[in-house]
Amino acid sequence: MNESCKKDSPQVQFIEIQDEYDGQRLDNFLVSRLKGVPKSHIYRIVRKGEVRVNKGRIKPDYRLQAGDSVRIPPLRLAEPADTAAPSDQTLARIQHSILYEDKGLLILNKPSGIAVHGGSGLSYGIIEALRALRPDAPFLELVHRLDRDTSGCLAIAKKRSVLRSLHELLRTGQVDKRYLALVKGRWRGKGRSVKLALSKNTLQSGERVVRVDAQGKAAESVFDPQNHYSEATLMAVKLLSGRTHQIRVHAAHSGHPLAGDDKYGDKEFNQAMRKLGLKRLFLHAHTLAFQLPETGQKINISAPLNPELQQFLTKLNPLV
Repeated sequence: MNESCKKDSPQVQFIEIQDEYDGQRLDNFLVSRLKGVPKSHIYRIVRKGEVRVNKGRIKPDYRLQAGDSVRIPPLRLAEPADTAAPSDQTLARIQHSILYEDKGLLILNKPSGIAVHGGSGLSYGIIEALRALRPDAPFLELVHRLDRDTSGCLAIAKKRSVLRSLHELLRTGQVDKRYLALVKGRWRGKGRSVKLALSKNTLQSGERVVRVDAQGKAAESVFDPQNHYSEATLMAVKLLSGRTHQIRVHAAHSGHPLAGDDKYGDKEFNQAMRKLGLKRLFLHAHTLAFQLPETGQKINISAPLNPELQQFLTKLNPLV
């Protein structure tokens, strides 16, 4: 991007849109760029005509084109000191978790305990840490999301064209996502598909929960037992949809809640697993596979199960 002034200077900015941002909505572009400015204020300055594209008034849903000139009025952005930055240890941990990278895509083995993005009281997440690691990168955006306590394959687009392609593959079910999950009890029989529609609800406390609801959005998970233990079963789970908390809710509704799941799980089972050393949710995004339509390139990435989870499994009693 070419800019006529420094980002944090309260002066008019004229930004020339590069290829990486071609096709992005104006409002989303402004939200990602104007850190510290409330969304309500961003929409207000667009509505009042203070933000202009190619010298003309524009609507928030306008899709930017390469070569567009965007005028942004003087704004006082939040000072960097107002927001906690990722520690050097966290940045190094994320850097070492990268599994695959090319010109348009990055896939990492997301550590458990780190959210994919900041917000809701969190100063930063994976995407903010990556941008701190690579301040000169013109484009870094999440392709999909994982729960904060879930580890494993997480894809980051380095080009807007790649982001659009992968979103279309996700929408049409052309991304193969498989997880490893430890569930309560012994899973009887072979693998089976769980088809239960899900809906999001917000409790009075503000906590968001997902429930099985016939009027909700269709969701399907395929559970396939891998190893049986006296206390639990290690499952491979293939997602045929991508709803919030899908595996956790489907497993719990099937009578086999995930180990370490404080929201949908079994309290006594979680306590027993904790005594054996499990300190987190046992859910790991194990593999991610798809084919990029532009190049035909096939991507098939596997994130090894974290050493802490591998070690925990050795403490369980296997069944022959």
